[in-house]
Amino acid sequence: MMQITLTQMAVNVLNTKDGREKTALSRRYAQNWRAARAGGTTITVGTASPPQHPARPDKPDLLSPREVPKRKPGTLAGQIALLHAVAHIELNAVDLHWDIIARFCHIDMPIGFYDDWVQASDDESKHFNLMSDCLEALGSHYGALPAHAGMWRAADDTVDDFLGRLAVVPMVLEARGLDVTPGMIEVFRKAGLTQAVDALEMIYAEEVSHVAYGSKWFNFLCGRENQDPKPVFHALVKQYFHGALRPPFNEEKRADAGLPPDFYWPLAADNRAVSRNNDPKKN
Repeated sequence: MMQITLTQMAVNVLNTKDGREKTALSRRYAQNWRAARAGGTTITVGTASPPQHPARPDKPDLLSPREVPKRKPGTLAGQIALLHAVAHIELNAVDLHWDIIARFCHIDMPIGFYDDWVQASDDESKHFNLMSDCLEALGSHYGALPAHAGMWRAADDTVDDFLGRLAVVPMVLEARGLDVTPGMIEVFRKAGLTQAVDALEMIYAEEVSHVAYGSKWFNFLCGRENQDPKPVFHALVKQYFHGALRPPFNEEKRADAGLPPDFYWPLAADNRAVSRNNDPKKN
């Protein structure tokens, strides 16, 4: 029997609607990939045609950023809404990481590239389940509230631009998570919701590596083309990121992930209104 390729695994995950089923499949495929690598073999990367948009559950309803109700984190309802928003981000991240494997399989990359993004996909799958568990412990569930409709926009915008995808998704969007997650942890610590605190602390620790994967492979590709990565990054973020990078930045964790300040500070906006409109905590 012919072994399934890594890119077909990616397409299968992308085409799975239910969040729990999607993440279970993602985690099983990641385990298969690691087992093959540990056994001295490698699953063939192969080629596949990913869908333009991943399959999504019937709920949550997806709204424009301005239509998503404001969250008041000092209330239980607001805390549930915040957990729901993080769950939505994590589910999209599962698809984003599998999509980069399938979408750009025509570009010759070292096997370590696939090791990294399979691991990132597995981590994001775990993170979605952690957030879903927290929601269910509070009497809610993923899909109970509306969610942000623009999460896949970065993938649409960079569908034909490998460097652009690496610049915007891990090096901007996931790096933003390093900035805002400590504040979210404090919200749940003050509320005495230890399950959420523990889950977010795990997410916070593991997201550093995802930003680092983006930085590593962005620099690798720039080096292969004899390009200076910093101006290339600046140009791509200006081209594809809708809005501005908003301080304060978590400079310590960004540095741990291989993002020096001269990459992101020049992109910080003076127009705070523009920045606020693109802050996931404000939308």
